[in-house]
Amino acid sequence: MKFVRDVVVVGGCGHVGLPLGLAFADRGLEVGLFDLNEEAVAGVTSGHMPFQEAGSQDVLNRVIGSRLIATTDPSIVSTAENVVVVIGTPVDEHLNPDPNVVASAVADLAPHLVDGQLLVLRSTLFPGTTALVEQELTRLSLQLDVSFCPERIAEGKAMTELYELPQIVSGRSDSVLQRAEKLFRNLASQMVRLSPEEAELAKLFTNTWRYIKFATANQLFMMANDFDLDYERIRTALAFDYPRAADLPRAGFAAGPCLLKDTMQLAAFNNNNFVLGHAAMMVNEGLPLYMVSRLEHRFPLRDLSVGVLGMAFKGESDDTRSSLSYKLKRILRFKAREVLCTDPYVSTDPDLLPLDDVVERSDLLIVAAPHRAYRDLKTSVPVIDIWGADGEGTKL
Repeated sequence: MKFVRDVVVVGGCGHVGLPLGLAFADRGLEVGLFDLNEEAVAGVTSGHMPFQEAGSQDVLNRVIGSRLIATTDPSIVSTAENVVVVIGTPVDEHLNPDPNVVASAVADLAPHLVDGQLLVLRSTLFPGTTALVEQELTRLSLQLDVSFCPERIAEGKAMTELYELPQIVSGRSDSVLQRAEKLFRNLASQMVRLSPEEAELAKLFTNTWRYIKFATANQLFMMANDFDLDYERIRTALAFDYPRAADLPRAGFAAGPCLLKDTMQLAAFNNNNFVLGHAAMMVNEGLPLYMVSRLEHRFPLRDLSVGVLGMAFKGESDDTRSSLSYKLKRILRFKAREVLCTDPYVSTDPDLLPLDDVVERSDLLIVAAPHRAYRDLKTSVPVIDIWGADGEGTKL
């Protein structure tokens, strides 16, 4: 069968799918984006990015309406040789993964899948999910090649890292691996081959390792604070011209849609026998409460208006998914007289106030997301910045 498009990205208007689709289109491929989010599809079609991603707007301007289209019509799936599914394994409110969701989503696409297509699974998968998808396709009498090629980008750096980072590809046969490599060589020059199960663990290991590293930094930060010492001064000194310590992170909120979720998926895969992972969760998720507890010893919080600067889960982002800033807000609402929040990028929270209003009305300010806009803040009230981005130290 002759296909009229090179790639269709399922979930193509989200944080993972849209940068990928843009990158493929910018390299000359004919790309379709299928997404059920009507608002996001309408925005992309009209040439507007639905979220912040550095460098993406210029690419969208170049390719929309020519090599790239977005739609809510699932029939577009049948038009492409390569179908990339960016639906990942979700976790419930108790952090238990549901490995059947991805296979069910592929089954829902079955009326639009065509024998001979390459089906690429892209988002984080619970180990064994690729095999479940293969079994589901066999049950449906569909003959597709299946590959898991995990995304490896950091949010905000997608439009550079998609081209610069080696791409992990996986498959059950050499021919499947070759097809996956052919697709991704449009973006990256280096390919790394694994089995599907190895690739699934590689993705989880990556995010878990980052989460544990952040927990280590946060634990050391708490330890230094408990002895009235400045973690950032210590970190800067020990890392100075010393490569073996160069990757020790600053303290700060370790949050977002992936790190905690993937760490708990790995724990579930190992029958919840993951002491390091659970300890990392306790440290990172406990940081907002630790901060408030320390501040209670320094300030009469009950009598103060406290401003929270930055509600996104990371600096220079508009993404609030799993942001610990909101956990900090909930704790402060119980402890302080008033809590005022602001963020220069987040537009989806109607309770946010302009920065000037928060600064003017607050008796104490806390930098929760290290946006650059807060580095040269002019105010006479105390500013708590555990990230140390302003160079003024991190003691609470």
